[in-house]
Amino acid sequence: MIWKISSVVVLGPLMSTLDSTAVNLSLSTLITELHSPLTQIQWVTTGYLLALTLTLPLSGWLVDHLGAKRVYLGCFTLFTLASLLCGSAQSASALIGFRVLQGMAGGLLAPMAQMMMAKVAGPHMARVMGFMSIPVLVGPIFGPVLAGAILQHFSWRWIFLINLPIGIVATALAFRILPADAHEIRPRAFDLKGFLLLSPGLVLLLHSLESLSSSSGLTPIGIIEMIVAITLLAAFIQHGRRLGPAALIDVHLFSRPAFSASALTQFFSNAHAFGGQMLLPLYLLQVLGRSPSSAGLLLAPAGIGAIVAMPTMGVLTERFGSRKVAMTGASMALVGTLPFLLLEPRGLSIPVLCTALFVRGVGMSSVGIPSIAAAYLGIPKPIIPVARTTINIAQRIGGPVATTLLAIILHFGLTTHVSDAPHAFVTTFGVLCAIHAACIAAALRLPGKEAKPSQDQLLLAVETLEE
Repeated sequence: MIWKISSVVVLGPLMSTLDSTAVNLSLSTLITELHSPLTQIQWVTTGYLLALTLTLPLSGWLVDHLGAKRVYLGCFTLFTLASLLCGSAQSASALIGFRVLQGMAGGLLAPMAQMMMAKVAGPHMARVMGFMSIPVLVGPIFGPVLAGAILQHFSWRWIFLINLPIGIVATALAFRILPADAHEIRPRAFDLKGFLLLSPGLVLLLHSLESLSSSSGLTPIGIIEMIVAITLLAAFIQHGRRLGPAALIDVHLFSRPAFSASALTQFFSNAHAFGGQMLLPLYLLQVLGRSPSSAGLLLAPAGIGAIVAMPTMGVLTERFGSRKVAMTGASMALVGTLPFLLLEPRGLSIPVLCTALFVRGVGMSSVGIPSIAAAYLGIPKPIIPVARTTINIAQRIGGPVATTLLAIILHFGLTTHVSDAPHAFVTTFGVLCAIHAACIAAALRLPGKEAKPSQDQLLLAVETLEE
């Protein structure tokens, strides 16, 4: 029964992960098909990531009020319906709105799956958690490959519509197989004020930055949005200080050196991961002139590199400590990105490109477990749930920030140097490398070999990464 339940609930995170990685390859097509600039189309990715990030704290509260099975079925249904709406969208604005709905559902699927499997796994928890890592590992490989094949032979709409049969079957299986848990409902408080301060604050801050990509610079509306955003975020920080562990994010945790170093490392790691996932497909399609199917295959080495590295991270962290492993991984990720900056003007051959992406994938996969495990060092057991939510939000915010920033820089470069697209991409890759360097600097602040994470802390790190 354990493996039957696990096989059903893993479909949700798998579909969400495949979808999020596949969409990045379609951005170039969406720019043409929907007649929108990159700075707007990138919100197809950014809006999804923001919604996914900001709904994550709702998972525990919803489960306590409705039960895990009801929430999971609701999220799966909403994700499937949003996929239909995305595939039917007639404008960029509509597609972005429907992607936000997808992100809201997708952000809850992984934690819901973990909660349900934790209830039935018992002594098999370690093996079951290994099974739960499948979406994290296979998504970066099969997502771009699947998207490339669809874009090569069908309409971009099928990237979303292909979710329909999977979602319908998976929802039916979940309804039939997952155990009822309505009797376990235990309503609890939720930091609604903090949620209402953080969510619009982040959205307005990122949206205001779009004004920087226009020829006239920051517009009056952009200035107003930025002022409101900064005010909301400042109010959120003050609110968090006042509430402490009862807040959506316990800002007092950042006074702990290990936790703040972990949060910063994860922020930059997530930033260069998702920033690269947006930038690399555009480079392959627009500069190298590869077909969508070819581009999808060329992106696969990064996912393969992640699969190769992931199983060894727990052992290496136990042996060498969080700082050395995370710093080495961040450095490898930078080495794998530098060829796109340094060699592009002279031409980037396919073997060099694939090798660079493989090294980049190994590096990125080597940062998460050691740096997140460091966040739990010295954290009292009652505070672990709020620490987990806090580190998860801190790391996930890096993705939308990076995609917005890189899209603005690339769009400005493409409009300034209309006949020299490679130059615009080289400049943008330079910024991506700077983000990698910031990740290395943050990893240097992590605890060293003298403060090795325990087995429980490593398991928490794996679970956090899989959410």
